[in-house]
Amino acid sequence: MTETTKTHVILLACGSFNPITKGHIQMFERARDYLHKTGRFIVIGGIVSPVHDSYGKQGLVSSRHRLIMCQLAVQNSDWIRVDPWECYQDTWQTTCSVLEHHRDLMKRVTGCILSNVNTPSMTPVVGQPQNETPQPIYQNSNVSSKPTADENANLGTVMRYEEIELRILLLCGSDLLESFCIPGLWNEADMEVIVGDFGIVVVPRDAADTDRIMNHSSILRKYKNNIMVVKDDINHPMSVVSSTKSRYV
Repeated sequence: MTETTKTHVILLACGSFNPITKGHIQMFERARDYLHKTGRFIVIGGIVSPVHDSYGKQGLVSSRHRLIMCQLAVQNSDWIRVDPWECYQDTWQTTCSVLEHHRDLMKRVTGCILSNVNTPSMTPVVGQPQNETPQPIYQNSNVSSKPTADENANLGTVMRYEEIELRILLLCGSDLLESFCIPGLWNEADMEVIVGDFGIVVVPRDAADTDRIMNHSSILRKYKNNIMVVKDDINHPMSVVSSTKSRYV
């Protein structure tokens, strides 16, 4: 497949990041490497979206500190960026809302038409004349003030496109995937949108049996083809890194 016929992907990871760890960064790297190896995808950006302070998790430090920690963690990355939108809202946002926000933001900032996993777009989604010098589409955000739309869309890698399919995928560990199976924890309508419209990239932790997890949820079974499980070294040293454990060492 040529670059223009491959699906271009933005990986979005939501979570507490309390604190962010090397395991989180490696999750992005492992997911990107795996998707590239399939020959069907090109990952053009990664977004770290820390949860709002009102999430209510015990021991959650303020978003100001978590945002700074996240920015320090990705400062040497040329494709992973921290997005403060979720933290700047008046209250906690669902994962579904965060995904929809970034989808709508990409439409406004790039003028693109984002496809979902069920209805791939046949329309060029990002255009830039090849005879022009490409300008940075995404700028670094500043946590000291609320971001503008342009600042908020800080995805790093800049490429020239004639015709591509662009998709935002939720990036998560197998622990989040397993939480979908807990009755009443997730809104089923949100799950339908997250898995059915967007899709998920799962990086297993602790050699988790992702097939067993998916078989425990009717929605995960229904959209199993929309769930991509990273298959690399299950003994990867970062597969057991935990934010919770990091707070107590």
